[in-house]
Amino acid sequence: MILRPIEADKMGRDGHFPALHRERMPNSTKPKVLVADDELVIADTLAMILNQSGFDARAVYSGEKALELAESFQPDMLISDVIMADLNGIDAAIRIRALLPGIKVLLFSGQAATADLLEKARTKGYEFDILAKPVHPQDLLAKLRG
Repeated sequence: MILRPIEADKMGRDGHFPALHRERMPNSTKPKVLVADDELVIADTLAMILNQSGFDARAVYSGEKALELAESFQPDMLISDVIMADLNGIDAAIRIRALLPGIKVLLFSGQAATADLLEKARTKGYEFDILAKPVHPQDLLAKLRG
């Protein structure tokens, strides 16, 4: 799995993403976002981009860790990979939504097996937004703010 690189002309000299800074959230309470992906680089990069864009984001590297942190962190949003070794993102989202009924969930995946898991969740009454990997930061921010 490879993240699509950000073109150098879109990154400022300070290493930040100026285009993302223009879309910062108001200075009120920052929305809390929990990012779960078993690929550490992806989870950490998404959390960094979200933090630079006005969110309070934390990264975890498994579905189980997402479930554990959700209880104490109380995120407004969950962004999770679907295919993870211990607890897949859909089951983690279902369990986290049971704890936090108002949480917004955004799943992403680069694997074909995702469709079957999503269909199984739908038959149980769960609907989740999904983005295909690789996720471009602008697409992710648009989805979160939309």
